[in-house]
Amino acid sequence: MCTSLTYENSRGDHFLARTMDFAFELGGQPIFMPRQQEISGDAGTFTTKYGFIGAGRNLSHYIFVDGVNEFGLGAAALYFRGYAKYQQSAPADKLAIAPHDVVAWALGNAQSVADLRELVKHIQILDVPVSLLGLTTPLHFIFSDPTGDTAVLETTNADLHLIDDPVGVMANSPELNWHLQNLSTYGTLQAAERPLQDRLGYQLPTQGPGTGALGLPGDYTSPSRFVRTVFNKHYSEAAADTPSTLTTLQHLLDGVTIPKGVKLMADGTSDYTQYRGYACLDDRVYYMEPYDNQELQGIRLTDEMLNDWDTPVEYPLDHTPHVKHLN
Repeated sequence: MCTSLTYENSRGDHFLARTMDFAFELGGQPIFMPRQQEISGDAGTFTTKYGFIGAGRNLSHYIFVDGVNEFGLGAAALYFRGYAKYQQSAPADKLAIAPHDVVAWALGNAQSVADLRELVKHIQILDVPVSLLGLTTPLHFIFSDPTGDTAVLETTNADLHLIDDPVGVMANSPELNWHLQNLSTYGTLQAAERPLQDRLGYQLPTQGPGTGALGLPGDYTSPSRFVRTVFNKHYSEAAADTPSTLTTLQHLLDGVTIPKGVKLMADGTSDYTQYRGYACLDDRVYYMEPYDNQELQGIRLTDEMLNDWDTPVEYPLDHTPHVKHLN
């Protein structure tokens, strides 16, 4: 049901990546949203100040689930079933926002995570369904910017505030603080081989490299994906530039990518990774990697787009598998 992580390479560039895991076919694609757009959201109309690019779909209006804006603020929405609590109405002094409109509102109005900490005090997220699914989506959100500041918004009550995310990883339910506490269960795991002691005078033969991670959970539940992503992010070799960073992020997401058929829902449908998204926060570039084509497909947020374009632009994805033959 989705995993997200932030990453800083050895050059100091920052990234936000995610898997989009869902059983219902969402049909998302890269979309550019220009500056100064009036969006007729499902809970109320709001205006954006800043341009951004991200994964979304045009239903009654453009809905985004992740992306990056012109200041390098990145955002991603992940499922938060059983914990998200929304209000039925908003006070007169607060802007009413539907859960599925939060990403577009944030990317369109905040310059940084620090900026967003103040802005969320002036909105109220309401219990309003999204037409594509016919239900109110239980969501929480991760935000990060080029300073490395990373925080999570969890709608567990009417009081909205950002929670610092010290590990830069988010999955699904339970809350972030529960996941952070759960990490202590696996705090002795390490990348190096763990030497074995003798037993009753018998020297146990080593099982070789990898014994330091014995006990690392390998299933697809949210707690296991969170722990696995933190472990792999912590021990992965630092990448030096953007191409190698994107490759590293692909490998890190491989650890939580769900193939079709291995995680079944109650109705028999398969919850699987429909795409993986990568936001280069410093360079303002967004990449999508659909399930059926593992070639990264990117859109750079250019000054021309920001200054001269006034209409949203959709970029259809290439779903053809790319195979290179060497003979």
